[in-house]
Amino acid sequence: MNDRELFEAYKEQVYHLCYYMMQNRSDAEDLCQEVFIKAMLADRTQVREVKPWLLRIASNECNSALRRRKNGWAKEFKAYLLTRTRASNPVEEIMDQREIKMEFNQMYGRLPDKIRMVVTLRYVHDMTVPEIANVIDIPEGTVKSRLNRGIKLLQHMAVSQKKEMIRNESFF
Repeated sequence: MNDRELFEAYKEQVYHLCYYMMQNRSDAEDLCQEVFIKAMLADRTQVREVKPWLLRIASNECNSALRRRKNGWAKEFKAYLLTRTRASNPVEEIMDQREIKMEFNQMYGRLPDKIRMVVTLRYVHDMTVPEIANVIDIPEGTVKSRLNRGIKLLQHMAVSQKKEMIRNESFF
């Protein structure tokens, strides 16, 4: 696989991982470029599976950037959206979806970086636990515990936020 084919085949997946971790288009584009430059300069003769290898480079770049910046945003979580009721008015529905997305991004952004990385790889990139373990070089048990912890944290934050909304509505 030449450099152009490598880029064309995996550019979207690498970009999405970078974007979901950084929550900033320009940061994601910069990191995506750095990932492909490193990949193109690297000796790929020993690489058996390109996708996990590239995503590992991307995750390392994101972790380095997050260590420097210590703040990040992320994409919405599908299960959270499914728990909300839909409005019958299309305009209300669009506004509700935007509000839900913003609320989720805030919650997701409060997840610790290590947990957010695992949740993103699992639910955004549909990677299996062994693939995630390979990409970020941690044991499978650690991946499972971080996934479990991430889901529990998001559920706890969603319940807390819902209680807060109910308290605020009772004042009016």
